[in-house]
Amino acid sequence: MSEVDELKERVALGCRVLAKLNLTREPAGHVSARIPGTDRVLIRGRGETESGVRYTKPEDVITVDLDGKKVDESETNSAPREVFIHTWMYRTRPDVQSVIHIHPSTVVLFTICGKPLLPIYGAYDPSSLGLLLRGIPLFDRSILISNDGLGKELAATMGDKDICLMRGHGITTTGPSVEAASLTAIRINELADMNYRASLLGTPRPISDADLETFKAQGAAAGAPRDAASDATWLTYKEMVGE
Repeated sequence: MSEVDELKERVALGCRVLAKLNLTREPAGHVSARIPGTDRVLIRGRGETESGVRYTKPEDVITVDLDGKKVDESETNSAPREVFIHTWMYRTRPDVQSVIHIHPSTVVLFTICGKPLLPIYGAYDPSSLGLLLRGIPLFDRSILISNDGLGKELAATMGDKDICLMRGHGITTTGPSVEAASLTAIRINELADMNYRASLLGTPRPISDADLETFKAQGAAAGAPRDAASDATWLTYKEMVGE
């Protein structure tokens, strides 16, 4: 299998895992990966022959340039309308090797209500706490990122963070690999879900400042592991979708 074919497999797997976890609505959402050493991007395409996100196959993944234009006309599907989310992250962030845009409903509810995600736990999941410790920007517009101008605006809002919330819309995550960007999306959803359920029981209490400092010192804010493909959590999700 060539490097590009292997990367298409990983992009398709990322789509299947995220959809299996109900983190996006069919058929919305897309995962992409930079082809190393090029200005080309692999991204889940849209079109009459596409599978649902939960059933994404490597054949659903197409190649585009950094203008969002399809490179290989033999590929059946077209670039998604919001391809500019991806192209502008790659243009402005040389460190980014994967971009994900999905619509986890619980996270979207927090952006609609203007409620902040609180650091309500630590040891339960230090990795998702780390997302808060690093900072999570909000793109305060509920609009499709359907052109270069909006892609540039979103990238500026996100800056050097791993994740950006998008008001009444969804999230965008980035990472050094498809697996790392996927784990970030999963973890922000976990944090939102726990905040939501805690609010149903009562008034959520953030953990103490002292405990937050302890987790910072222990590296909770370090971000997803670069070798996330071998991370035990990701391997569990692969098994979940039968890989």
